[in-house]
Amino acid sequence: MKKTFVLVILFILPIVAYLFFASGVNNFGKLPILTENVNDVSGFDESVSLQDKITILGFLGSDIENKKGNAFNLNQKIYKRFYEFNDFQFVILVPNGNELKVTELTNELANLADTSKWKFVYAEEHQIRGLFSSLKTDLSLDENLATPYVFIIDKDKNLRGRNDDEDEGTKYGFNTVSVADLNNKMEDDVKIILAEYRLALKKNNANRKK
Repeated sequence: MKKTFVLVILFILPIVAYLFFASGVNNFGKLPILTENVNDVSGFDESVSLQDKITILGFLGSDIENKKGNAFNLNQKIYKRFYEFNDFQFVILVPNGNELKVTELTNELANLADTSKWKFVYAEEHQIRGLFSSLKTDLSLDENLATPYVFIIDKDKNLRGRNDDEDEGTKYGFNTVSVADLNNKMEDDVKIILAEYRLALKKNNANRKK
């Protein structure tokens, strides 16, 4: 009996677990597209682009001192978990004239993690508002051109999110003030979109070998 039990643990349970997770990838492997063809930041900063990248897009605004907590929450809960993935980046919009404040923030973040995937893009007010409007969400920027929400943008510049969220119905973004939102929802959704692209890459590689 003991040998049979050990054999079940060693061989049967891993197979069951594999089938369970494989089913999960098939059923929940894609994050819904909520808005297509979001404006690209490359229009006003040629060194950064949303195209061909999995992007976490944020709008920090000019009141950076009071938004550091948002950045630290995002850094600890999301960035540090995923920044080593290829083609993954954080793009944060900031009004022109706040370069020194951003440098100070970046230096503080650098004490916690490698900040090479944090991309701060400086722009004029109309450029920031134009990009935000292209997301077509039910959210808005404040008077400092900031929002606590960040957004998942796929490699084709589409906004990804939830269209059946239990709390919000359509969930366009994730609140960086709320650790629960980052932990319980955003982390899962970033995992889904990364898994989606990994699966697509494996299929492409398999097709090339045929």
